[in-house]
Amino acid sequence: MANLQGMGGVDLRAVACEMSTLLPLWVGKVYGYGQGLFAIRLQGEEHRRFHLLAEPGRRVHLVERLPEPPKNPPSFAMLLRKYLEGGRVLGIRQLGLERTLSLTIGKRETEYHLFVEIYDEGNLVLCDRDYRIIQPLRTHRFREREVVPGALYRHEGKDCAALHGEEFNALLRSSGKDLVRTLAVGCMLGGTYAEEVCAMAGLEKHVPAADADAAAVREALTGLIRRVEEARSPAITPTGCWPFPLAGEEVLQEFPLYSNALEAYFGAAPAPAPGEGEAVPRGTRRGKGIREQQEETIRAYREKIAALEQAVSDLQERSLEIASAQEWFREALRHHSWQEIQRDLRDGKVPTASLVRDVDPATGELVLDLRVPVRIGVDAPLIHAEGTCHDEIKRLRRKIRGAEAAMAKALPEKERSPPGKGREGEKARWYHRFRWFETSDGALVVGGRDASQNEELVKRYLEGGDTFVHADVHGGSVVVVKGSTRCMDEVARFAASYSGAWKSGHFTADVYAAAPDQVSKTPRSGEYVGKGGFIVRGERTWYRNVPLGIAIGLQDEPSLRVIGGPPSAVRGRARIRVTLQPGQFESNDVARKVVRILKERLGDDRAREARAVLRTEAVAAFVPAGGSEIGEDHEG
Repeated sequence: MANLQGMGGVDLRAVACEMSTLLPLWVGKVYGYGQGLFAIRLQGEEHRRFHLLAEPGRRVHLVERLPEPPKNPPSFAMLLRKYLEGGRVLGIRQLGLERTLSLTIGKRETEYHLFVEIYDEGNLVLCDRDYRIIQPLRTHRFREREVVPGALYRHEGKDCAALHGEEFNALLRSSGKDLVRTLAVGCMLGGTYAEEVCAMAGLEKHVPAADADAAAVREALTGLIRRVEEARSPAITPTGCWPFPLAGEEVLQEFPLYSNALEAYFGAAPAPAPGEGEAVPRGTRRGKGIREQQEETIRAYREKIAALEQAVSDLQERSLEIASAQEWFREALRHHSWQEIQRDLRDGKVPTASLVRDVDPATGELVLDLRVPVRIGVDAPLIHAEGTCHDEIKRLRRKIRGAEAAMAKALPEKERSPPGKGREGEKARWYHRFRWFETSDGALVVGGRDASQNEELVKRYLEGGDTFVHADVHGGSVVVVKGSTRCMDEVARFAASYSGAWKSGHFTADVYAAAPDQVSKTPRSGEYVGKGGFIVRGERTWYRNVPLGIAIGLQDEPSLRVIGGPPSAVRGRARIRVTLQPGQFESNDVARKVVRILKERLGDDRAREARAVLRTEAVAAFVPAGGSEIGEDHEG
């Protein structure tokens, strides 16, 4: 049963089965909306068209139609278009009974895998044919799993209904819980379907799983899954949206397809972005945005409360395991320091403490790996950890009441700007005083404007996991890639353009990249390192004959602002833009000319609106030092 918090594993099985009957399908456009929503237009046989809507962390299903997409799609949507557009959907499956949908897409001579995760905060993960991650929507690092570019995606799910009789029997025998909890958590059915399986098997739900009739339970479970796969009768009831309603449920509305029911239950697909579709008063748009943000915050609080309540339940059920873990750590502390124990734990050398995610040497606490991290001291009674959870639940409930009270107040309409006053740009970020841009796949790239900023970037902002980039010429920006990106060609062009090569009138330059631990300010004997300079030791990754070129444009969303960077990165975010190349005109003159071109392209009304943002000094910040001239790519 899907509820307003999202879909469960059984619900996802129904969606996967429905979609599999539509194959073959071909991928059309990929769209990105606000609030983490994405959609894929799918083409079927006989010119049939379908739309897959994915809201990671909540739902994934087909919808009848999509609204007009925003002008500037998010970078992740552009990345998916690059890899998947035009590909053929070869397979659609659920990972076991987990809340993850997998689409296998063939394109040219290779395959890609797109995973839609609707558990926790959710994710979209694009992988190559070998399940190596190309790019996730969100990166995560867990003790047993990494969701980062280059890592292997764990793609096998657990499905108790697929277990053979002896395997299923062993599952029940090894459980220390009652039957309903074993099915709800261990088999990922959720509470409602777990109770239904108990009733179908004719067993009391609180009977110990080890004492239950395994054959009867397995038959009931496979019968439930078979009905979801083959005999659906989708409906909405007062309690939720069902692939088929359970006995005693009042049916409010029936549907031919489960996706139809889910679309009706969750509501229409996302509204058009501001400025798209029908004109909406600006004050109304602002009010809707604030209300959506408040609703999203309340939903997140409620999900956290549910996770904490489950953690309290897990603390009680697993009290013996927790006590055993505490005893193990007390004994270990007699011979080892907290830091040594922490290192062994992270290296997987503490098999007796499977419940413990980490330890905190500063506080002497264990961090338990439950639905949420729960802390407990090695000598503390369990009631202390439960009390901490209850206190956090009370705090979140107070926040919900406060947010609901705020929602009850009418939102005042924003005053119209007086004639001549333009739209305000986005709030200043730490990197805005440097040179910067965002790659096509969303990575932040920052470069120094002078020797002092080069020093500051390396000393203060270059971290593990980042990349140090520099043109192989004297003078130029130290460039830092924050995190990972697959668009190093854009980064290299950025570094080449903001280097001495531009001032010298060159049209190409060589660029190299290195890891943070290769970069040093400490010279060897006989070496000298000036201000803004660094020594890079070890092997470097080279990019030869990188073309110089910078684009400057006006981005509308998420806020109005002037942006600059490699043309391919700016093109996806700014419909109106101007491209620069090395030339003979002084930088301030070029900046004024760029402003004039952009205003002409905007038209009088929009140019007046953008007056507060589209200023000569804002454009000049992206013009490379040295002579420049306007290139040919200045069309929208």
